[in-house]
Amino acid sequence: MSILDNVDAATNLAKNNELQLLVFRVSDNKDSAYYAINVFKTREVVEAKNHYMTQIPSSHPLLEGTIVLRGLQIPILNLPLWLDVNLTREDIKKSNILICDFNGIIIGLRIMSAYRVIKKNWNEMHAPDSYRVGEDNVVINDTRLEDGSLCLVLDYEKLLADVVPQAMVNVEESPSNLADLVLPQKLLNGTVLIAEDSKTAQKHLTLIFKHSNIKMKLFDNGKKLVDYVNNLGERASEIPAIITDIEMPEMSGFTVVKLLKANPMTQNIPIIVNSSMTGENNKREAEVLGADGFIDKTKSHGVIPLIVKIMNAVQ
Repeated sequence: MSILDNVDAATNLAKNNELQLLVFRVSDNKDSAYYAINVFKTREVVEAKNHYMTQIPSSHPLLEGTIVLRGLQIPILNLPLWLDVNLTREDIKKSNILICDFNGIIIGLRIMSAYRVIKKNWNEMHAPDSYRVGEDNVVINDTRLEDGSLCLVLDYEKLLADVVPQAMVNVEESPSNLADLVLPQKLLNGTVLIAEDSKTAQKHLTLIFKHSNIKMKLFDNGKKLVDYVNNLGERASEIPAIITDIEMPEMSGFTVVKLLKANPMTQNIPIIVNSSMTGENNKREAEVLGADGFIDKTKSHGVIPLIVKIMNAVQ
């Protein structure tokens, strides 16, 4: 669809701490909210009326069924219902399906209409604390459109964890070699720093590190992590490793890598990018900026062996 045609390369955006968002609505109500998703998680927008929906017996209430598109059977999630918006039959006929790629798993989100693609700097993305109260909140951060309208970015990882859990990491799954790993003393004695804004992903990483008996410290965005590291001064050298998501308000993971690798006091700390944006461009850009490793979120249970492998390689 033409709305997604003029999208900048991920590499160009990363260098400027920028992102592009596809803005959409889930209702035709003129007072309805604007929502957004990173364009690099989207593939295309198709008209729902052109695709036959196959029902799935005894499925999750938010899983409407599947459609076949370009030879793929794609599960369709009822995003409006997740946001407490009930569409009429007429609305459903007029609606669209946003085809997305999460960790290499293709899903469709029902939306009413795609609005347009906007470019933002990550420091224009905000994560109000009020959205983080309780376990059921679905908004992860927000920004403003040119006319001042509020645009909400959702915690899609929470939606996937609830409805399509195979799109997320299995925290109970342990790499077969974990028991045989000899952990470096620096890792045993130190605290791994993690920048991650999704509460769902935070919970997964917390369980992974708890199972491994390794200390960790979480930050809601990259800026908080970088500020913390900078305040440590010479003690920053004690940090065994850093894990960062790419998509975060205030400062992206790419900028975290860029800043820490450019600083002589922190350039030798192993940094691993942990993201659901697993395209080759993102992996290549992380490597160019100096990241020591890249792991997609469905394989986060393997992050401890990856840290050990990197630490042993640089000793």
